[in-house]
Amino acid sequence: MKTTRQNAYYVQGNTVRKAQPVRRMPAEPKKKVNNNVRKNRERAKHMSPGYVLFLGAALMAAGIILVYYIGLQSDITNSVKNIASLERQLNDLKVANEEDYSRINSSVDLEEIRRIAIQELGMQYAKEGQIISFASENSDYVKQMAEIPKKD
Repeated sequence: MKTTRQNAYYVQGNTVRKAQPVRRMPAEPKKKVNNNVRKNRERAKHMSPGYVLFLGAALMAAGIILVYYIGLQSDITNSVKNIASLERQLNDLKVANEEDYSRINSSVDLEEIRRIAIQELGMQYAKEGQIISFASENSDYVKQMAEIPKKD
């Protein structure tokens, strides 16, 4: 490959001393278009009023659906935040309730209760024949419907 010295020189400033000519591709000859094809292309460029109304209605429906969808998403997000807040409150109340229950149970002095019941209120422990057992369907409580029979 041979390089010539005449095309290789340094350019200073914003002027070009020797411009390269722009090479253009030869243009292809235009094809003749069939008359039916030309008519179809012309019809495709113009929209009928009915088609424009249909596209407008479809655009409005899509817009309304999207606005409704965004509203629902916002409601769901707010509901999730509200539920999380309520769950936090519930957990805080449970913890406070358990702490209060533990504090109350630890502050009860059973010996003091026994002393007051026996000395001040005159209560006594049940004796051998005073305890009567009942069969109950519910193990939670027994409801007295009649006098309790005495064992003698």
